[in-house]
Amino acid sequence: MRIIATIEARMTSTRLPGKVLLPALGRPMLGHLFRRLGAVPALDGIVLATTVNPSDDVLVAFAEERGVACFRGSEADVMSRVIGAAESMSADVVVEVTGDCPIIDPEIVEQIVQTFLVNDADYVGNSHVRTYPAGMDTQVFRLDALRRSAELTQEPLDREHVTLHIRNHPELFRPLHCVAPPAMHWPTLGLTLDEERDYALLRTVIETFGADRPLFGCGDVVSLLRARPELVALNAAVVRKGDS
Repeated sequence: MRIIATIEARMTSTRLPGKVLLPALGRPMLGHLFRRLGAVPALDGIVLATTVNPSDDVLVAFAEERGVACFRGSEADVMSRVIGAAESMSADVVVEVTGDCPIIDPEIVEQIVQTFLVNDADYVGNSHVRTYPAGMDTQVFRLDALRRSAELTQEPLDREHVTLHIRNHPELFRPLHCVAPPAMHWPTLGLTLDEERDYALLRTVIETFGADRPLFGCGDVVSLLRARPELVALNAAVVRKGDS
């Protein structure tokens, strides 16, 4: 069983164009994400799922320089892009991550994968029922389940948000939703890279832990921000987009 992580990323973000290549501690945000997913033991590979737009040529070059596979597909139909990316890597199981989660916790990703492997489920995730901070979002599912979902829906919102149809139809698919332990429970905390204010917070967090602790975890971030509420205030007013 091949377990492959797909990273959805593009340069044409409406709120913060080029965000995935913004630097922190001498490394682009996408580079931090590559390193973190590279520390997940269960993964057999990583593929960048970007678009066919010429503006994303720079992302392909960045990934290829670092030995990360790439797949290019539709900008709007993200579901088909993820399917194509997973198929290009001969995946059986997909670990879906978005490029706006540069400080995702490798241990959380591994836990979600292992939960999937020991349960009879089509989908396991930690974002549909929000308990973790946004930015720790991990979704694991069978590629066959996503293919079946794609055959059943052409709704633009479903095609944009990849697993929305699976999550909204438990009568068709077998989902499991993971919740955060008390030490990481902070559902209103935003650790995703959506706006300039998010970049200010994420850059500060990365630089605070420094080069000696590049793989700090979610619990470390929660402890830091509980102790320093002035950092939380940096992006507290950002309104997050939903998927429903």
